[in-house]
Amino acid sequence: AHGSIASIFAGRGEHAFREIEARTVASTVEHAEGSATVISLGGGAVLDSGTQQLLDRCTVVYLECDEETVAARIARNSGRPLLAGDAMARWSALFITRKPVYERLADLVVDVRHGSVSELGHRLEVALRDYAAAKQEVEN
Repeated sequence: AHGSIASIFAGRGEHAFREIEARTVASTVEHAEGSATVISLGGGAVLDSGTQQLLDRCTVVYLECDEETVAARIARNSGRPLLAGDAMARWSALFITRKPVYERLADLVVDVRHGSVSELGHRLEVALRDYAAAKQEVEN
């Protein structure tokens, strides 16, 4: 164990955190290969080129959200090192640079602005089933 995100950022910096993150993602993807596994990545994880190459072998779902929804969620979770200070201004700046990467990597985009966790989970499950069926049809 390496510690919490906040403690790694504080003690070793973002670069060290990103290295640990990339190794962890690679190990997790390799271990999950060939199985139906959900791997939830942090927003900056996909910026690593090695991670992007690994994700080419996976079905990637971009959980799309808007600023208003994110603001409410950030207000409930203040433990994000990159969002210290004016969290929404920082989020907006990060999102502007990250959104094109999210969109490029995504096989599916699921709008998660509205609905309970249960409803969003169901919506995601349906989208994945439809995607898998369409992919299977193309391959046959």
